[in-house]
Amino acid sequence: MRMTIPNLLTIIRLIAAPMVAVMFLYFTRPYADWFALILFVTAAVTDWFDGYLARAWKQETKLGTMLDPIADKAMVVIALMVIIGFSSWSPWLVLPATVILFREVFVSGLREFLGDTAGTLKVTVLAKWKTTTQMVAIAVLFSHGVFEHYLGMSAWGMDQALVDAIFAGVEPDLQGLRWKHTAMEWAGSIGLTLLWVAAGLTLISGVDYLMKAMPYLKDDDK
Repeated sequence: MRMTIPNLLTIIRLIAAPMVAVMFLYFTRPYADWFALILFVTAAVTDWFDGYLARAWKQETKLGTMLDPIADKAMVVIALMVIIGFSSWSPWLVLPATVILFREVFVSGLREFLGDTAGTLKVTVLAKWKTTTQMVAIAVLFSHGVFEHYLGMSAWGMDQALVDAIFAGVEPDLQGLRWKHTAMEWAGSIGLTLLWVAAGLTLISGVDYLMKAMPYLKDDDK
């Protein structure tokens, strides 16, 4: 087992996955949103770098091949769990998140069952687009949390900054508050739309893997 730089990046991404949830245990919002966003985006960037470096330096290993998809799935699954638990958009996130989680469990089960023949379920271009869309959607949804809390917007739409200004006897910056509200709404809408797109790609990718696995799932005729 060789410990190469690409493998090290993959391991760091694997460790970063649960740390996204830990941010919300040890920090109050909006700091937790900021740390989770930075951590998730940094880990997502390493996803591209470790694969690129492994191919460029001819350092592709069995360890990296095994850990890379696990790290991707851990990042996506844990981040979705956190977002659903803390986002005001959570009722609209449940269905696409369910599709994504079901597909990951289903395909992992297929690969485990197929064993030595699991090579027939190699990562496809569609699956890579699926993962990319998922990560972009999650990053945008984390940014929505930043706007919602760091800029003073609560889950009920009341601007805490406006309330504070009124009690302090200060003229509130209405234009700034409108910008904050608009930014928050756009981030939430774009993130939600991207997650639904990712769910669609995830579903198509899962069906594709199932069709490829079907010849290996047939019982032998006696």
